[in-house]
Amino acid sequence: MRCCFPAPLAALAGVPGPCEVLRSGALLAPALLRAASAARARLPHHQTVAAVHLELVTLTEDRAIITWYTGVPGTDDGFGHMLPAVTEGEVVYGTHPGRLDRVAGEDRLTAHHHVELTGLEPGQTYYYQARSRGAAARPTTLHLVRGNAAGTSRHGLGSLGGPYSFTTPQPPPGRHLMTVALCNDLHLGETIAGLVTGFPLLRGISQEPGLAPYPEMMSRALVEEARRRGADLLLAAGDISAGGGERDLAEARAILDGFGTHGEEYFVVRGNHDRPGSGDGRGDDGDTFRRGFGGEDEPGYFARELGGLRLIGLDTYEKPGNGADSGGLRAEQLSWFRGRLRENRDQPTLVFGHHPLIVRDSLFPVGAGQRMGRRQAREIVEAYAATPGVFLHHAGHTHRNKRTLLPHAPHVALQEVGAAKEYPGGFALLRIHSGGYALNFYKARTTEALEWGERSRRMAAGLWPHHALGRSVTDRNSIVFRDLSGLTHPTPPPPATAVPELPA
Repeated sequence: MRCCFPAPLAALAGVPGPCEVLRSGALLAPALLRAASAARARLPHHQTVAAVHLELVTLTEDRAIITWYTGVPGTDDGFGHMLPAVTEGEVVYGTHPGRLDRVAGEDRLTAHHHVELTGLEPGQTYYYQARSRGAAARPTTLHLVRGNAAGTSRHGLGSLGGPYSFTTPQPPPGRHLMTVALCNDLHLGETIAGLVTGFPLLRGISQEPGLAPYPEMMSRALVEEARRRGADLLLAAGDISAGGGERDLAEARAILDGFGTHGEEYFVVRGNHDRPGSGDGRGDDGDTFRRGFGGEDEPGYFARELGGLRLIGLDTYEKPGNGADSGGLRAEQLSWFRGRLRENRDQPTLVFGHHPLIVRDSLFPVGAGQRMGRRQAREIVEAYAATPGVFLHHAGHTHRNKRTLLPHAPHVALQEVGAAKEYPGGFALLRIHSGGYALNFYKARTTEALEWGERSRRMAAGLWPHHALGRSVTDRNSIVFRDLSGLTHPTPPPPATAVPELPA
């Protein structure tokens, strides 16, 4: 099954403009040629282990999560990727680049390293080096997007193995009120990630034979990690299934029920892959998404209030179509949405829906299918400008980590979150305090999830990290100071009355 993303060269999206094609072509052509030759090349065997793909994934005021991969030099799995080398891993770090006097390690041997530094001081600059069997890990290169995967400064990026540096942020002030997990693009039922028909260099990636289907495995790992990290609520922003199949949606429901009760502790909205009528290919299946998460007599959009926080879930693809065109709200949903915002303009409000309002700074050509329709996006941004209480709009669909602020509504962070089902494979954790919030991306960290994350990073001829990880640490980790003191810890609400559906 082809990935919904807008993938490389916008194969599933609306046709991008000439400027988009030329810009992306200039970036991608040399890299694609290098990827083609890399599949035939062999690295010299100059050491027993190569440590690569170093990434500073998560950065909070008191902890940092660093991942990397160890492979056997001179080997090739057919995708230009080294075979795994199972070994130890450690991170040495300190507050001076010449004095790395603290050590954090792992409790097992692995090729997929995940080290968490704890007890860090807010506002402090740290220098670090990740090592496996004496080899210093080198960062994921993001040169095509002028990005930085290893730190918050350029320190160490000109060397072979660092040390690299990051500065911890200040925590959001005040007392902690609640924690919300944000995820999207689970794609239950998908069997090949990143498959783009007609482009032989862009081969899709499938799971290793005999292992659990990767959408199920990644979704279960996400739920487990979100609970372990203390999430009170979970929001899933669409593409819950790969094609709207009833069995796939039932499996997704069973997995998400492991987090809590639908409609009380977790909430789900539709993506373009969950569109009405897509079903299992056995004729008109109706609205399987509504049947799986609600009822066919209920709309797919809603508002809930939990601890004073207003949650608004949008259905951005409740319409006929093949899923490749732009997202949009039906007229009655848009009218309802704007009316809800007007009811209490100052109430702290979090909005989530599948399609982003705008897609900026993409490595790949941007077509209409990657975002909301322009007219409706403008109307929503105008409504946000008049609603000071809205502070976050969470979207999926692009399968990348990207934070965008618009000058017309700078108080609203537009946050795209990487897909749950593939590299970097995880979710964002929103920690709300009385004086602001922190938003941090976490990889699902089970052994199987980390292995699949490394395997699926080879999508798009190995260019996927340039798109999906986030150009900078701040695309996946941010802190905002604002008054949220009116909120409290959420308690399960009574069953909500369905939003009446108005005639078209």
